[in-house]
Amino acid sequence: MNILLIIISVLLNCAAQLCIRKGMLLVGEVGLSGLWGHIGAMLSNVWLWLAMLCYAVSILMWMAILSKVEVSFAYPFLSIGYVVAALVGYYFFGESLTPVRIAGIIVICLGVYLISRS
Repeated sequence: MNILLIIISVLLNCAAQLCIRKGMLLVGEVGLSGLWGHIGAMLSNVWLWLAMLCYAVSILMWMAILSKVEVSFAYPFLSIGYVVAALVGYYFFGESLTPVRIAGIIVICLGVYLISRS
């Protein structure tokens, strides 16, 4: 059950990142110097609000998880988010998925598998 909660929390965290990407694609490119000029567009963007909601729920779940399991066990599962983000980025945002990235995803999956067996 703990692994399921960890995975849900990680996926919510990843969903937050993907919602930020979607929201910022709608807002447009923003630099640090021009951040305040885009604040209205960002505050009115539903994707960015959804990202904050996903983050909030993920953090609450993560606190519950860390009250039950060792951080050295739970924390490596965050790397699942890298895999999901790369795949969603490729399929939904048209981002590149090079052979080197695919090899990295395989290594990450192998590492998570090994940690989950400990």
